[in-house]
Amino acid sequence: MKLLKNSFREMMLYPSAIVGVFVILLLVVQAAYAMITIPYDEAIRLWRGGEDVWYQNPRFAPPAWTNLFSAKKLPESFAVKSSNGGMTKVVTPGAKGTSSIEITYKFNFSYDDFPQEMMIYFNAKYKQKQPFVSIYLLSPDGRKTRISDFGVDQKMNFRFAQDEKLKRRLGGIDNIMVGLFSVPKSDPAVPLKGEYQLILNAVTFEEGADLDAEFVFHGLVYGLAGTDHARRDLMVPLLWGAPIALAFGLIASLGTSVLTMIIAALGAWYAGWVDELIQRITEVNLVLPFLNILIMVGTFYSRSIWLILGVTILLSIFTGAIKGYRAIFMQVKESTYIEAARAYGASNSRIVFLYLIPRMIPLLIPGLVSSIPAFVFLEATLAVLGLGDPVLPTWGKIINDAWSHGALYKGMYYWILEPAVLLMVTGLGFAMLGFALDRIFNPRLRGM
Repeated sequence: MKLLKNSFREMMLYPSAIVGVFVILLLVVQAAYAMITIPYDEAIRLWRGGEDVWYQNPRFAPPAWTNLFSAKKLPESFAVKSSNGGMTKVVTPGAKGTSSIEITYKFNFSYDDFPQEMMIYFNAKYKQKQPFVSIYLLSPDGRKTRISDFGVDQKMNFRFAQDEKLKRRLGGIDNIMVGLFSVPKSDPAVPLKGEYQLILNAVTFEEGADLDAEFVFHGLVYGLAGTDHARRDLMVPLLWGAPIALAFGLIASLGTSVLTMIIAALGAWYAGWVDELIQRITEVNLVLPFLNILIMVGTFYSRSIWLILGVTILLSIFTGAIKGYRAIFMQVKESTYIEAARAYGASNSRIVFLYLIPRMIPLLIPGLVSSIPAFVFLEATLAVLGLGDPVLPTWGKIINDAWSHGALYKGMYYWILEPAVLLMVTGLGFAMLGFALDRIFNPRLRGM
């Protein structure tokens, strides 16, 4: 315990170690926050969800905070419901069981571009006779535009941009959003800023019949991280990428480092055919194409992250580190305290695990920490190549989706930069801490 305290106190003398520890703590906090706020099953459901899960989000929308750095303010997305009081709903009973329902919502539009889309999701309650609804949009200049009139099913949605009658009513304009939100007769079209009001006038024809609506406004920016081609909020994979990356990197690094040290110690101690076998396996493994084998496993067998993790550990055990550890163990093997242990009858396993291996722990710790980002980048690389686990939301999968849909060519830099920055910060944090630990635990570097 005293040695641990002294090592920690010495580590705090290195600025790189302080920065590395700070970055790693932030990643751990992010991972904990992701697992607490978005449970695993919910994260998988959101990541694999389609239109029914992410219908409130626009496609290919940059983060909303980009408006802070742009002279051109893009419309932000929102969604409101009449069922929870988000929209004003007034019900007026009529004769013979009929009733009229007016649902209204006022919103301020003060942006320099036009929205992507507007939709209304209806939830009607009736037995035989459908409610009938009329939709209007009141503009800041006093114009009242008739949008559409129709009978409403129990579950139904209306998309403004896909209504051909509305397009003809606006003079055959190609983009309905431009026709609804532009200054009349402006060329080129200029957004008309001010307060708009959506008005839904409905009539029901039965006792107990009712109608609720949800108004979804798809702007051009959304949330803290933006959205992708499937309308998914990128905050989900960005948050959950941290626990997946840290778990993969830590398990792979710990498993590889510990097993490599144990195998090297066994070979050095027992020597003979045991050492020869370990060295021959190591030499064969050194010439095997590591990444190519992982690609073959992911292509022809399974892309499960746990299978890839297992293969990664197996292929990373018999590497050059075994030869390095073996050389040190051969020296330690001849130490006087080892001879003393032999003299009082210590078993082979006791000598290996209590006398040989503990001497290597100071060298193990820096290497273990420094190798974590390598395995994190390996998992991301496989995902970028399309061989990542399709079930899990990871940073590499975000980059793969962005590349597949031409994010760079379309100017959607956020889609690639967000996960790439997190990967670089992760690598930087562990690398800086690993360098500091190497200076502390490596006797040859202590004076440098």
